[in-house]
Amino acid sequence: MAGLTAAAIAAVGFLAYQASANVPDDLGQPSATKSPADVKSKAPADEKAPAAVPDRSGTGKRVVYSLTDDRVWLVGTDNKATRTFEVTPSTVDPAPATYKVTSRTNSTTGSDGTPIEHVVRFTTVDGVVIGFSAAVDGSTPEPDPTSKTGGIRESRKDGNALWQFATIGRPVVVVK
Repeated sequence: MAGLTAAAIAAVGFLAYQASANVPDDLGQPSATKSPADVKSKAPADEKAPAAVPDRSGTGKRVVYSLTDDRVWLVGTDNKATRTFEVTPSTVDPAPATYKVTSRTNSTTGSDGTPIEHVVRFTTVDGVVIGFSAAVDGSTPEPDPTSKTGGIRESRKDGNALWQFATIGRPVVVVK
């Protein structure tokens, strides 16, 4: 057993030596032609530097939804946004207030007939269930203004992030 451990350690050491011997000399060094400020990140702006969490949106780990900005923030225990993204609002808006996630469904069909996933519901307004969801086809079209829908649509990527974050009982703060 000790022989196998010694052989494994020697192999890892050898591979580490080979890797370090093949590192380019300029790795980690600032470029002579571009400053770090000139290099654009490939990450979306929302993930790199999220917009400020709205004032008076509570404290602690929560989802914040702005009716005016059509934007969601996933806020950590440190009261800083871990992610923010734009959404397409439903035709029925919830009143500004603090709610809690009441139910979740992995996949279903929305009230508009669109197959959706990662449904996170938090309130009902005049019989219309309000919640976040992502269309399986990735679309986020404006809802038909003549029908009453409560699905606040997000991209599939954002829907997955919200699904992981917004478990049953998680506060959802709706702000104007």
